[in-house]
Amino acid sequence: MLAFASKQPAHTRHVPWEISPRLQHPARSKISPVLSPAAAAFGDERVVNGYDCRPRSHPWQVYLTYSGGNRWCGGSLINQRWVVSAARCAKLELEVHLGEHDTHKAEGTEQRFWVSKVISHPYYNPRNLDNDIMLIQLSRYTQYVQPIALPGRCPQTGESRVVSGWGNTITNGAAYPQVLRCLNQPVVSDAACRGAYPHLFTDNMVCSGFVEGGASGCQGDSGGPLVCNGQLQGVVSWGYECAERGHPSVYVRVCRYTSWIDTYKLKTPKWMQTFA
Repeated sequence: MLAFASKQPAHTRHVPWEISPRLQHPARSKISPVLSPAAAAFGDERVVNGYDCRPRSHPWQVYLTYSGGNRWCGGSLINQRWVVSAARCAKLELEVHLGEHDTHKAEGTEQRFWVSKVISHPYYNPRNLDNDIMLIQLSRYTQYVQPIALPGRCPQTGESRVVSGWGNTITNGAAYPQVLRCLNQPVVSDAACRGAYPHLFTDNMVCSGFVEGGASGCQGDSGGPLVCNGQLQGVVSWGYECAERGHPSVYVRVCRYTSWIDTYKLKTPKWMQTFA
């Protein structure tokens, strides 16, 4: 998920992340970010210039697969029954993978679940990816999987956040890591984000990353967590390219959705809300 930025020729256009969270396609160069910001976002985040997360340091981290194991998106466990991810990650026959760190090793903590219910936000807009958030209902968990808390407040400009996932690690081509990757990055002001994405940025979004470029998230991590002090502050949503100067990554501002999440989360029986 962490990739190194590569220098592009001076004539290269700004190209949005395209529709597949797993791979970038040449066709995306024809996508206009104004006409189809959703397509721009659909490329989810890889982490460019990040580091290997410590084992079990992100026990809430989830990844989603479909159609027999194709890795698709990330997510965050918020209690024993529910996962938060991006609405654009909704797909038939999703599976949720919990307790993973090194995807090439059996570490004794892994568990896989079929999804019993997917609830996208009722005002999700696939054209500009506003309200790009969904809930996934599970049925069980393991002792090695722990939830992340919802935010008690909204993020502040300049605060440090951690994004994590197994997304692509290079800006040209595909190289997906086997170990969960992390990146520390600051929250970018709303004014700077609006300047980077005129007509696309909404109050339901927050930018985090480096305006000067060089490090970011990228393809393969959409739906994954942006975390501060053990709280889920953001959901990986969209951006232009990876680690590109002037275009920080865009996340769902989770603090605006806590009441909506609670309407489903609190319906979970008490015995399923308490972790051993």
